[in-house]
Amino acid sequence: MKQPEDIEIRTLKIGDDGSIPNNPDYPLLVYKDVAAEGDAERILHEHNWLGSWRGKVYTEHHYHSNTHEVLVVDAGQATLHLGGGAGEKVTVEKGDALILPAGFGHKYLEGSDDFAVIGGYPGGMEHDFLYGRPEERPQNLENIKEVPLPDQDPLFGADGPLFEYWK
Repeated sequence: MKQPEDIEIRTLKIGDDGSIPNNPDYPLLVYKDVAAEGDAERILHEHNWLGSWRGKVYTEHHYHSNTHEVLVVDAGQATLHLGGGAGEKVTVEKGDALILPAGFGHKYLEGSDDFAVIGGYPGGMEHDFLYGRPEERPQNLENIKEVPLPDQDPLFGADGPLFEYWK
């Protein structure tokens, strides 16, 4: 795996669009070409991002109000719609990692047949699954504000670049 100083980090900050709240404090982070093949799940576990799974990103706009999430692209490439309907379309490929703060919308649009991500959550937090429906507010807006900073960057640990962006 590359070192933090050797990777490109892209930030994405999108406001609440009335449906998908996104996160009022923290941007979504995209670490470009950071993960070496076969290392991702082990590294996530070492840094206490647990509850890992391998699969695709859901094809409907959704978010999690009670936890942050990491998605490491394990195979292929895809275009994701990040931040809800008012968000941005971003192409990701094998080796990229996305760190989504609680409340940040994400949706799969299209990609290669082999596209797959490995996902995880700080401390293995059991995540909720929300779609931006009116009845999900205002409680879930409060939930997002209460999600604490993780103890470690999912890929680089306690001194990782996550903490330069999430303060």
